[in-house]
Amino acid sequence: MTTLGRKRRTDIWTHFTFDVKTNKTVCKPCGASITGKNTTNLKRHLHASHPDIHAKLQKTSEDNSGPPSAKKGRVSQQHISAALLSAAKYKSDSKEQQTKEEAIAKWIGCTGLPVTTVEDEDFVLMMETVDRKLTVPKKTKISNLIDKYYEGEVQKFRRRLAAARRIAIGIDLWTKKGLTASFLAISSCYFCVEQNKPEHILLALEQVAHPHTAQSIKACVDQCMQDWGISDEKIITVITDNGSNMVAAFKRITPEGEATTEDSEDSPMAESDCEPETDDMRYQHIDMDIQRMPCVVHTLQLVVHTIQKEASVKRVLDKARSVVKLFRKSSVATQRILDECGLTVVNDCPTRWSSIFNMVARLLKIKDSVCKIANDMGWDSLLPSEWQKLKSLHELLLPFAEHTQTLQSDTMSMSLVVPALFDLLSHLADFEESTSHRDLAALARKMTGSMNQRFAWILDPTDERFLPLVAAACFVNPTVCETLVDVDNENIQELLKQAEEYLVQSTQSHSQHEDLSEDDGEENRKEAEDSKSAPSSSKQPVFRFLSKCSTKSKQRTSTSSMRQQIIKYKEQLSQPITCDTGTDFWLEKSDTLYHNLKPFALDILAMPASQAFAKRVFSVTGDLARGRRNRARVTLARSAFLKMNRTK
Repeated sequence: MTTLGRKRRTDIWTHFTFDVKTNKTVCKPCGASITGKNTTNLKRHLHASHPDIHAKLQKTSEDNSGPPSAKKGRVSQQHISAALLSAAKYKSDSKEQQTKEEAIAKWIGCTGLPVTTVEDEDFVLMMETVDRKLTVPKKTKISNLIDKYYEGEVQKFRRRLAAARRIAIGIDLWTKKGLTASFLAISSCYFCVEQNKPEHILLALEQVAHPHTAQSIKACVDQCMQDWGISDEKIITVITDNGSNMVAAFKRITPEGEATTEDSEDSPMAESDCEPETDDMRYQHIDMDIQRMPCVVHTLQLVVHTIQKEASVKRVLDKARSVVKLFRKSSVATQRILDECGLTVVNDCPTRWSSIFNMVARLLKIKDSVCKIANDMGWDSLLPSEWQKLKSLHELLLPFAEHTQTLQSDTMSMSLVVPALFDLLSHLADFEESTSHRDLAALARKMTGSMNQRFAWILDPTDERFLPLVAAACFVNPTVCETLVDVDNENIQELLKQAEEYLVQSTQSHSQHEDLSEDDGEENRKEAEDSKSAPSSSKQPVFRFLSKCSTKSKQRTSTSSMRQQIIKYKEQLSQPITCDTGTDFWLEKSDTLYHNLKPFALDILAMPASQAFAKRVFSVTGDLARGRRNRARVTLARSAFLKMNRTK
């Protein structure tokens, strides 16, 4: 029978080893030998030689003291309290509960989902799985939180708009396919002084009743500007498409009761055939004095649609469309082409930018699969000569698609318009000389003529519609202007000269307007001070006309000061430009050295070249993409505002 001795203290013996033959205990840390295996001697050795180890052993011994029943009770109590805490809900006023409620409200508000979503059984179950402590709020509370979040966002952007120096307005009109409802999107682009970067936000999404007259569009814009507190002096331009109703909305004299087409963007083919759209590019409304600018990208698409006027090219495109249509209507052919190359054909759409190019590019990319499947299905496909013509057409349209992609950005694309247009004109000239297809060469000539006509308001300083704003944006962008200033081209040099004059005149008028408002405030302030002070208390006589003279002298020197800043800027263009964008360049410059030029440059560099931001409202907002576009609800405009501006 084995005799059970006293159980060893495992916490002590982790630091010692015992040799039975020699009856000695060896210390692991230092190797010292101790006769016997008495734990008291071992503790004494640790206390003398290894005090840190001895202190840990003392603490462990105290924690394990007490009867086993007491220790078992403590463990049991800990388990019970942990279980109770895990099941406890957050307090209604706790930070965790409020943070999660606000996150749910933001999600509901931005997506346009109904507030009853939070009371859905599956949603509640999901939230309990994510966080058992969370009490899912009811629809009333979520609705209040959404309203609070929306008001906070409105106040934030109202503050930023008030601080903005100049603002560009973008407008686009969209009509539902069934003609049951139409919506007008109004956006604003400006340089945000608060965040020191360009910003483009949605201001309003309004339902517009038929007919879409210039008066109704103007009324919506007027009301929107009034609601946001945007004065006419701040609006540098309004960017719209070339629809006659949009043009007439900002015309100096608008015919009464004029009713026009809903939205020319829905019918660009009709626009390309009617010339009145280009007869009046820059209008001002008599009440608003707002300058209108056509959407550059939209006008560029009208140039591309010149393709439809070349009969031989149109025949090839029509045949390509018929092949695409056959594939789109056959599930068997679609499945086969997906199995072979993982792609399918793309149909063009008259209202989509670069859609002809996208259709041709996709056909050329999957040419072998298209020919094989069409042959197996017994369909008529394109001839080798027609495929070759499509390849040349792809080469012709590629730069247009690339510049369309660049110029449709939300901000900082206005300064790229002039070099983009000259690049396209150069491309058309080179293509006309190099192509072996006579019809495509003739098409390139027609497109060149169309560009010169439609963009005369940008490229031709002698044109009565000439708008120097675009050239000025190019001039203050050193990444493109550093090359243009050395180009031996009279037209380009004249554009840069017009840009300089525009900068001088614009900053002078803007400064005079600011000085006028400041003088009014200063005059009122001085009158109040003079009324409070007694005449006898002043030993020095007051000559009020001196302040007026000093103000006038400052205004006279503003023009020369601006020209000096332009000269300094042009001198810097001779040095290498290391900044990626024009905005980065000006942010690094001194406010005192370029006190007039820098803020104006930042403002016009922030401008977009198109109203693409307003157009995208109809594609990315939640309710609008779910077949509810014909419902004029407050939540529709609210969700569009929150979703489009959520990352700002």
